[in-house]
Amino acid sequence: MAKILIIDDERSIRNSLKDILTFEDHSVDLAADGKEGITFTKENTYDIIFCDIKMPQMDGIEVLDYLHEHSPEIPVVMISGHGTIDTAVEAIKKGAFDFIQKPMDLNRIMVTVRNALEKTDLIQETKTLKKKVNMKYQMIGEAEPIIKVKEMIEKVAPTDARVLITGENGTGKEVVARWLHEKSNRANAPFIEVNCAAIPSELIESELFGHEKGAFTSAIKQRKGKFEQADGGTIFLDEIGDMSLSAQAKVLRALQENKINRVGSDKDINVNVRVIAATNKNIAEEIEKNNFREDLYHRLSVILIHVPSLNDRINDIPLLADHFVSLACEEQGVQIKEIDKNAIKALQDINWTGNIREFRNVIERLVILGGPVIKAEDVKAFARPL
Repeated sequence: MAKILIIDDERSIRNSLKDILTFEDHSVDLAADGKEGITFTKENTYDIIFCDIKMPQMDGIEVLDYLHEHSPEIPVVMISGHGTIDTAVEAIKKGAFDFIQKPMDLNRIMVTVRNALEKTDLIQETKTLKKKVNMKYQMIGEAEPIIKVKEMIEKVAPTDARVLITGENGTGKEVVARWLHEKSNRANAPFIEVNCAAIPSELIESELFGHEKGAFTSAIKQRKGKFEQADGGTIFLDEIGDMSLSAQAKVLRALQENKINRVGSDKDINVNVRVIAATNKNIAEEIEKNNFREDLYHRLSVILIHVPSLNDRINDIPLLADHFVSLACEEQGVQIKEIDKNAIKALQDINWTGNIREFRNVIERLVILGGPVIKAEDVKAFARPL
């Protein structure tokens, strides 16, 4: 059942449309003019709004402008007895979901309502998904090393400076990269992640730069690479220390000239991407071993951010435990569990070689296997099962 507002100065139209919609079990409010309609929207939340165009005092286009500014997520269906193509086009350009001409067809009304509700559901699902993603990538902690990382992100994110993130496996380098993107001027553009260690060396160039049809045996069609996909946004090159030297040379050119070539093509393609890279390796040692190009390192490391290990910020374990317990309980569909002080102390005594990634897995295990209150004995029993 949807909550619907009808704004129309003709009582007969309001009532007939209400009869149709209430018969379908929708809840309907009626407003006799634009000003009354806006008052209703300030006091209620609606799934759909039907709004007449020709009304005294405040016409439907003015109402649409107001709703588009203050409640852009609500589908607004414009209705008119004097409809023209120009009017309909103007309404759609201003953000109307649909335009229906009077006298209104019953089937058209029902199809429009169904489509509008599907849009509303999709918007809600997207909000929920974004909330889950944001929870997943929160940066929890108040220890001095992580505060320095947060301060660096605030300074660097609004710029287009390239960033090299270092730190042990599982410390949260991806979280730092995502925050750099989310707080940048490119936040509404793509964030494309590439795990350089997970892609075979013979495929990394095709993955990054794309390929033309026939460039190699399995290239049955043209394919855009990650740099093209990230155009206007951010590309995150995770574990860049594992990238092949030939791919490094192409990345260096992309950084120098903002141009790439697909595999099998000599044609230059302009790209506008911000590059953020991360590694758990000692790049200085890799350069000494001739495994990593020194010139590429200098291009990537305009800004260096080091993410501390969990062992370097054990005072954050109580905050991290509360966060991951809540997250795990929500994901597992169980009631929120408590974790007592002795359990926290037991967690702080562990040597976290896997850092935040290992810690989160342990907390999820404790949520599943522990009682309503997670205790020190649970930590001893389940934290290190091997």
